[in-house]
Amino acid sequence: MKIPTYKTEQLKCWNKAKEIRDNFYKNYANAHENGGLRWAGGAWSFGAIPAGLGNDIFPITGEPYAASIAFDKEFSLRCLEAVERRGYARDLCSYMRNYWGSVILDEYAFGGKFPKPDFMWQDHICCSHAKWYQVASELEGGIPTFCIDVAVGPYKEVTNNRLEYLVNQMHDGIEWLEKTTGRKYDDENLIEAVYNECRSTSLWAEICDLNKAVPAPLDEKSMYSLYVLGTLEKHSKVVADFYQELLDEVKYRVENQIAAVKHERCRLMSDTQPPWGFLKIFRYLEKFGAVSVGSLYTFGLIGVWEDKEDGTWGPRTTPQQKGIKIETRDQALRILADWNLSKPEWQHFYSPHLKSAMMSRIAKEWKLDGVMLHYNRGCEGLSVGIAENRLALIEQGFPVMTFEGNMGDEREFDQAQTTARIDSFMETLGIDIIDEKVAI
Repeated sequence: MKIPTYKTEQLKCWNKAKEIRDNFYKNYANAHENGGLRWAGGAWSFGAIPAGLGNDIFPITGEPYAASIAFDKEFSLRCLEAVERRGYARDLCSYMRNYWGSVILDEYAFGGKFPKPDFMWQDHICCSHAKWYQVASELEGGIPTFCIDVAVGPYKEVTNNRLEYLVNQMHDGIEWLEKTTGRKYDDENLIEAVYNECRSTSLWAEICDLNKAVPAPLDEKSMYSLYVLGTLEKHSKVVADFYQELLDEVKYRVENQIAAVKHERCRLMSDTQPPWGFLKIFRYLEKFGAVSVGSLYTFGLIGVWEDKEDGTWGPRTTPQQKGIKIETRDQALRILADWNLSKPEWQHFYSPHLKSAMMSRIAKEWKLDGVMLHYNRGCEGLSVGIAENRLALIEQGFPVMTFEGNMGDEREFDQAQTTARIDSFMETLGIDIIDEKVAI
């Protein structure tokens, strides 16, 4: 069997992505020194709304921060044990436990003491979202906290009344932000932030859409370092501009068949968060010429999608592309609410069937040979119904491999067992480890 060989090269904008990420955590830590404010909330929180308080408002989003802790296995273990000593259960969200541990230890993952936020700004769709920041507030001595309930049902069932329920909470949140911070709210800053969020999240979906190409221009391990910018500050012009730059480069890679994996001959997708302390398993796949082209998690955690006229899944058309001019606070909030309610990763909180349909769609449109499902004990929200997803994919004719682990607790991941499972899965697909000498 002939083994393909494609050109490969590092992304030219790779170092810029690292710089944006580093600056994000530095800006948060140094906000008070520069006269600004800090807020803490989830990666799905409506960050565009606090942006109306000024250009010196800096967030820290809990999930990516906790993933950074999980990548540092020694620090993560100390955080997790600190939480357990306080009596919190080990089967709670491992992101949440890593975050709480960092607060309890008063250690910032990027050096120094943990920078205390001025307020908490969160939304609630996962079972632990609101409680995460309630406890964090208590651990930090009582931080003012506001949480928006977004669980109004899957997007296809959203009515005007359900949308109104969300928008009214946003209006209340702005009043709360003004009272809490003592600052006057600026609607123009909000409008700009909404434009940026729609642009960045649509651009990320367009980037992921390009991975339908063979060979895939991006591999999922690299995509984790790129999508994360949207989880940090999706409403930021810096992030939106970067995603436009990344899109242009990925288009170039597709046009010139520059591959993420040199000998791509097997296309896979994963599911939910990976075990962050063991990303090397994605490099192990490359020994077989296998590439994970992404996942519903990688595509839809931040990316916003829609059905296209040709029946395929593609990036959602932005208000800018539709020629919509946002002129009022209420209009901005309605667009922001509707946009987020259509997010793919919000849909399957209501039914595993919705997730199965999206995963099956990805498997077909991205031309996959198999699926790797992470039975992730660290995240109840994104793992609920995963056994049903497995059965649905098998019924659609896609080979499925499962492995157990935890995104943020390395004690629950067995690397040797997982690589053995990969070996067995590849054998069922008829694929051996590549001998570079016979690759052509």
